[in-house]
Amino acid sequence: MITTDGTLLGGRVAYRQPATGYRTGLEPVLLAAHCPAQPGDRVLEAGCGAGAGLLCLLTRVPGVLAEGVEIDSPTAELARHNTGVVIHCTDICDYVPGPVYDHAIANPPWHAQNGTPSPLPSRTLAKQADPALLDRWLRALSALVRPRGTVTIIVPAAQFISAATAARAAGLGGVCLTPIWPRAGVGAKLVLLRAVRGARGPDQVAPGLVLHHADGFTSAAEAILRDGAAL
Repeated sequence: MITTDGTLLGGRVAYRQPATGYRTGLEPVLLAAHCPAQPGDRVLEAGCGAGAGLLCLLTRVPGVLAEGVEIDSPTAELARHNTGVVIHCTDICDYVPGPVYDHAIANPPWHAQNGTPSPLPSRTLAKQADPALLDRWLRALSALVRPRGTVTIIVPAAQFISAATAARAAGLGGVCLTPIWPRAGVGAKLVLLRAVRGARGPDQVAPGLVLHHADGFTSAAEAILRDGAAL
């Protein structure tokens, strides 16, 4: 695998990723920022790719006991190199853990399989999914966390209803939806969805995050993307 060297969190974290195929965007950084982990908590990232989300979480919350699951073997090996934590090379739906986790996070594949396939298998794995994948992933993630543990995913805004429905069917409740707006006054393209295993409380919509203003990133986005703040 040919890789490129770069950084995350405004240069604070070294990060190596594949030179071609799936390239890391904002999603894993936002996902890690929204995980409510505390030092000593066990956290699993499903479909962790080269480990960007895990790196951001480990930087923000020292002492987290993090692990990843990645189905693509070369990418899993790269994640081990980047993060120094245990990366299980398997499908998240087939993963059988030891002790349960306090939190699970994921940026599931979501592009429809009827789109133009990528010539790179690793990009297809990271991006395309059949319609039932979200249900399978949420059932798997729910089973991996302890009672009252959390599951956090990031999905396109157009999928928030199906994601919330799948979360409830998987035994997750107290769904919190956090919109990610490209700019003020523009519809959200991404949403973060966090739910709690076994919770029966009301669902809620959080204030959300505006990414850009006329001069670049907003101060709130800068704090997360550059400084590693929590969302």
